[in-house]
Amino acid sequence: MAAEKKKLWGGRFSEDIDPLMEKFNESLSFDRRMAQEDVRGSMGYARALAKTGIITDAERDALVDGLDLVAKEWAADAFEVVSGDEDIHTANERRLGELIGPVAGKLHTGRSRNDQVATDTRMWLRAQLLVLRGYLRQLIAVAIERAESEVDVVMPGFTHLQSAQTVRWSHWLLSHAAAWQRDDMRIADLLPRVNTLPLGSGALAGNPFGVDRRALAVDLGFERVCPNSMDAVSDRDYVAETMFWASTTMIHLSRWSEDLIIYSSGQFGMVKLSDAYSTGSSLMPQKKNPDALELLRGKSGRLLGTLTGFMAVMKGTPTTYNKDFQEAWEGLFDTVDTMSDCLQIATGCLATLKIDPAAMERGLSADMLATDLAEYLVRKGVPFRETHHISGAAVKLAEDRGCALSDLTVGDLKPLCDAFEEDVVGVWSYEKSAESRDTEGGSSRRSVLEQCEKLRRYLRDTEGDVDEARYDGGAASAAAGVSTSGGEDAGALDAAFDEFCEDDPSADECKVFD
Repeated sequence: MAAEKKKLWGGRFSEDIDPLMEKFNESLSFDRRMAQEDVRGSMGYARALAKTGIITDAERDALVDGLDLVAKEWAADAFEVVSGDEDIHTANERRLGELIGPVAGKLHTGRSRNDQVATDTRMWLRAQLLVLRGYLRQLIAVAIERAESEVDVVMPGFTHLQSAQTVRWSHWLLSHAAAWQRDDMRIADLLPRVNTLPLGSGALAGNPFGVDRRALAVDLGFERVCPNSMDAVSDRDYVAETMFWASTTMIHLSRWSEDLIIYSSGQFGMVKLSDAYSTGSSLMPQKKNPDALELLRGKSGRLLGTLTGFMAVMKGTPTTYNKDFQEAWEGLFDTVDTMSDCLQIATGCLATLKIDPAAMERGLSADMLATDLAEYLVRKGVPFRETHHISGAAVKLAEDRGCALSDLTVGDLKPLCDAFEEDVVGVWSYEKSAESRDTEGGSSRRSVLEQCEKLRRYLRDTEGDVDEARYDGGAASAAAGVSTSGGEDAGALDAAFDEFCEDDPSADECKVFD
């Protein structure tokens, strides 16, 4: 029973817990990575309790000072885990009691591990998403730089993995950057929903001591508060959305990797992966394998599985908190870690990749200009549905003769359509083919450079759309002149939340504070 008395919930029980159950139940082995967030959240809660009068200012200071010591122990890797520390919350509160005595028992007043863990994970995740977003934007920036510098290189474009039409290497590269831009938009959209405060919701019914959740949100760097206490402790949408964002981004990286794996093969030889991101064969000395790209492709499958598994866990849980939710954290941590590695590896691969313009040009064939031949006739006034068939007949004629489509003379083509004239020879230019598609988003040089500029402008214009200061507990409060230790000025508090909602003052989330 001595061990059981250490537990936050031990008073109800009279029998020892099964040692296997102790191991089965614990989460400190993986949620310890949120140690600093747990401490910061507890500091904010201690300040909030003091403002209600439920603890004195002296007790608040003792709690905050003691928690600071706990944080320093974690930072110095000096925190000693003992039997009974089943999770990060239990461990930190136990150590706090050892450092400052019985006053530590007042910290959990009106608080539950249900709203505590939801707060910790949101604080941890918001910081991680900012880092991941930075890596993603670096990848986009590298794509822009390469696309601009290599804009004159043409290559075959594929549909169904069959040679289709002439495009620019840069156009292909920007096709993936366009997907990555959507991924950046999604993470920016996700961040405010992650940065929503559940603390002050208690176990499910709310806080009985009048804790000012708006002031607590400002103190801890949150943009808004969860509007319903029951939902607050059971909402794991932010985990699912993060996993979905990661899975979608990894699908995009996987498709990009698949293209480059194909293009780097001996049969294509259009690109060459740096030695830094390749490996060899233990049997075949000549091999240079694109392992970095293959791992990116493979890890996308793992993250998809993590998302699917988590959704399966959540779908059968009844309202408010259930211990099933503990299954979220290992998957979330792995998702964030994997995305961090993958985005940096992808950027390294792209930055060091070498292209072979001559090999790309060798991959072009005259039959890829069949559409251009049909378009030539369109410009002569022939309806496209007719020109399509005429061009197809020309392809068949070349095949039957065993020659390239471009080898057909005007005399060969005239029987197919009277509109063919001597200027048809102008069709047989790959550069001209790419240049002819000069609409917005097309493959012409002008259009590709325009795409680069638009993407660069997007990065520039969205540079500050997420205010990182809001995600640093206490920073928003200090900037707004709001005290985080004593009473706050109501005007400053309202100003802080007005600033949070200034981008969209009509948003439903902002109405929570009205």
